[in-house]
Amino acid sequence: MDGGETTGDYTSKLTAVTDGEWAGWFCYPGGDPFEDLAGPFYFKSGDDGRPICAFRAERKHMNGGMFMHGGCVMTFADFCLFVIAREAIQNTRCVTATFNGEFVGSCGVGDIVECTGEVVKAGRSMVFVRGVISNASSGGEPMMSFSSVLKKMGSRS
Repeated sequence: MDGGETTGDYTSKLTAVTDGEWAGWFCYPGGDPFEDLAGPFYFKSGDDGRPICAFRAERKHMNGGMFMHGGCVMTFADFCLFVIAREAIQNTRCVTATFNGEFVGSCGVGDIVECTGEVVKAGRSMVFVRGVISNASSGGEPMMSFSSVLKKMGSRS
């Protein structure tokens, strides 16, 4: 993920982080207003070439019990599935057509949340993705498993 894309509104906002905790990662500031509000969310290529997405949990991400809000976990998962499918959806506009998730754990303020996943199948008009979100601060304890289908809506102009 070299950050060199120049096509389409979303990918053109790809930014390499050069300092601070997330130096060496990428983000999409201004790419999606809701994700900007919920995030920031980051990604990079892992040693195996597969994307890793991550963010640090803040108070704004918590529910009344001070565990991560399920809506935040789902928002992060939606961000992740587009990163995971990045190559398969290049130069196309896509929407999340289906999303299935199982909450199996949580995290607290200050924890690092990570996600890895894979494209199960990339078809002409649909891309099938699955992933696992984990609490990296607790040894990778799983928080959510998910699967999703992205529907290609046409070329980016």
